[in-house]
Amino acid sequence: TQLCYEWAISRRDSAAEQVEREMVFTAIEQCRAARMPEAYAAFRRLLIEHPVLTRQEAAATRLEPAFLPVADLLPHIYLPAPAGWARDGVLYSCGRCKTLLVPTRDDGWWCENDRCRRTGPAPVGKTYHEEDGGGVLTLTRPLRLFVTAPGKAELRLEKKLRGLRLQPLMWPEYDAYDLHVPLPGGQEWAVDVKDWASPALLGRQIRPLPGDPRHDRAFIVVPDHRLSRRPGYLDIVTKNMRKTARPKVTVMSERQFTAAVRDALAEHGAHGADPGSTEDE
Repeated sequence: TQLCYEWAISRRDSAAEQVEREMVFTAIEQCRAARMPEAYAAFRRLLIEHPVLTRQEAAATRLEPAFLPVADLLPHIYLPAPAGWARDGVLYSCGRCKTLLVPTRDDGWWCENDRCRRTGPAPVGKTYHEEDGGGVLTLTRPLRLFVTAPGKAELRLEKKLRGLRLQPLMWPEYDAYDLHVPLPGGQEWAVDVKDWASPALLGRQIRPLPGDPRHDRAFIVVPDHRLSRRPGYLDIVTKNMRKTARPKVTVMSERQFTAAVRDALAEHGAHGADPGSTEDE
């Protein structure tokens, strides 16, 4: 479960932490060497929007100009789907989060994404025959858990901000944080989205956000679904934060942050469109 993985990475040098950091840091360094921040943004979107690829799709992706700096990394993070996840030679993806579903003994399906499990039985999405496109590949579990899953909330927040006629920059300066939000009047906000099951463990992981790109306020934004399942979630996060982070980072829910943006826009006479629902698409 996600909680078990969070406990695991709370220990230094855990295997899950090493896999995630090594792969992400390698992508950052290769894109930085190529001076292509847009390549890193494309890489992050790929991991969020396409946790499953066929071999043919992966090969075609490696040839796209936007992915050239990370092309040699893709075969190491997209691995063959486990044979035990197929039922009668067919693999099924979740209709909500797009990760592969795991068959259960009662002929049902289990989704590893706890957000999906709380929403209800996993809806079957796209299906893949085991040999489709030369074989089915899935993103490694640490990346699915710590990039794909929270990335859904990052892209959802981006969509809301664009709905308010803002132009957020995603993963600025090669992932200094998740969103850089320029506001009318010259204010600039920095946002890191954190989708953790345990508010205590999240609080212990929070550090002040990097100062580059420059920003006036820094936020940790938690998806609303975490708060609906755990009363006092934000208070627990704040209580467990290091004292050095508390004066520099404000912890808010997704809904609270959207309201804060609306208030900032109203102060400068700017009016945005409806940012839409807080639910996953």
